[in-house]
Amino acid sequence: MRMPFSTDTVALSAYTPEANSLTGSTVLITGAAGALGSAIAKSASTLGCELILLDKNDRALNKLFDEIFELTGVEAGLYPLDLAGANVDDYQALAQTIEAEFGALNGLIHCAVELGQLAPLSYTDAAQWQKTFATNVHGPVFLTSALMSLMRNSTPASIVFSVDDKAKAYWNSYAATKAAIMAAMKTLSDELDTDKDNDGNLKITCNAVLPAIMRSSLRSSAFPGEDPATLPDAQHNVPAYLYLLSNAARQINGKVIVAKNEN
Repeated sequence: MRMPFSTDTVALSAYTPEANSLTGSTVLITGAAGALGSAIAKSASTLGCELILLDKNDRALNKLFDEIFELTGVEAGLYPLDLAGANVDDYQALAQTIEAEFGALNGLIHCAVELGQLAPLSYTDAAQWQKTFATNVHGPVFLTSALMSLMRNSTPASIVFSVDDKAKAYWNSYAATKAAIMAAMKTLSDELDTDKDNDGNLKITCNAVLPAIMRSSLRSSAFPGEDPATLPDAQHNVPAYLYLLSNAARQINGKVIVAKNEN
């Protein structure tokens, strides 16, 4: 695979978190109702953390709520929000709600994604370009900014972005947004790199995951001729995200974890 950025390629498909390893943590997942976000949410819920699930799809959020309650007997927090139409005030309101309802935030996982227009750049639709940037870049950056004060008061904390390598013909705004969020992750991780506790561990880490191919609605939209049944589900990408939430990753910062297929 052509990788234009430095990577940490630890074989995290084999990572197995300890039981209750996220007990006492509060984690927000955006795009929580999608294939990847829901897989992360369900796995994280069994490790004891409090979850805040953000997605634009109310029906899918409620379904995920029921699935998590059936797994754990614990009610996750739901926050319906469409990043494409949200503004800075919306993100500040979310930060205030989390502080009032949960009092802390130890994990922020960005899974919300917009595919955008698959077309030559010379045929770019301006409205679609702006919508893709709102979901894939502006939303994650503004939301992270709004939550930084709360995370600084909740250390240790972890920020995890989802990236992709699609800087090639016809990927248009999707390619541009993934490159932009990669740069944002590197910038923020560098800013956090000197903020350590008395044991030398970073108070807040900022990393990214490059997911392996999985069955999802985004994949089906990008490759409509592909049989989804031939693809693995999202679960094989989950260990990389759980690892970055864990105490084992307190020294990992500014890295891209390349998720591995299990087969």
